[in-house]
Amino acid sequence: QVQLVESGGGLVQAGGSLRLSCAASGRTFSMYAVGWFRQAPGKEREFVAAISYSGSSTYAGSVKGRFTISRDNAKNTGYLQMNSLKPEDTAVYFCAARYSRSSNLPEDYDYWGQGTQVTVSS
Repeated sequence: QVQLVESGGGLVQAGGSLRLSCAASGRTFSMYAVGWFRQAPGKEREFVAAISYSGSSTYAGSVKGRFTISRDNAKNTGYLQMNSLKPEDTAVYFCAARYSRSSNLPEDYDYWGQGTQVTVSS
């Protein structure tokens, strides 16, 4: 019903910035909440940020003030702007979508992208 494709990951030095994109196809994007999660080797998937269909945003405490989530419904695309990156931000980043309300729980999301690698060197 919904397909998601992430892009924009890569290698960056500590203190640098990256902008991740999440392109959606299928059902009407504007009716879905979008979340970003990340998973480092040996760790469970953790919540990063989410944006509701109405535009309200929430952030994990570890990224608040450094990351910004946004969406462009006309382009069926979500974004995660990441500034002041730290080595501990290194992970595979996934975008996810669910109908209507947003959530910080990965099990609440129905659709997932394939992930994009973000590596922050010290």
